[in-house]
Amino acid sequence: MSKTNEIIGMLESGIRAENLRQKVISNNVANLETPGYRRQAVKFEELLSKAMESPGKTGLDEIEAEVYQPNETPVKSNGNDVSWEGEVGEMVKNSLRHKAYVRILNKKYQQMQAAMDIKE
Repeated sequence: MSKTNEIIGMLESGIRAENLRQKVISNNVANLETPGYRRQAVKFEELLSKAMESPGKTGLDEIEAEVYQPNETPVKSNGNDVSWEGEVGEMVKNSLRHKAYVRILNKKYQQMQAAMDIKE
């Protein structure tokens, strides 16, 4: 696989991860007052880092984000650990990451288009 295809695949994996993360954050917010609900999060960056450190084992475009329960936030008296402020912060970070992936992917496509438009 060419480096360009690998980069594009990695960016597409990142966009899929951010889409999943947005759904998870929305679900957390929807369950803000649900007794016993424990917040969920998405693991992607750690998986990407591991894959980049061990080339050849996993294609960067094959990395799939994972949903997990971090269990590191304080639990309220109703057994729920969702924080409105925390989720809004995660939503902002998620939005910025998503925009970054899309902009970089757009740049890669512009570079490819420019290369194809070169006339001899």
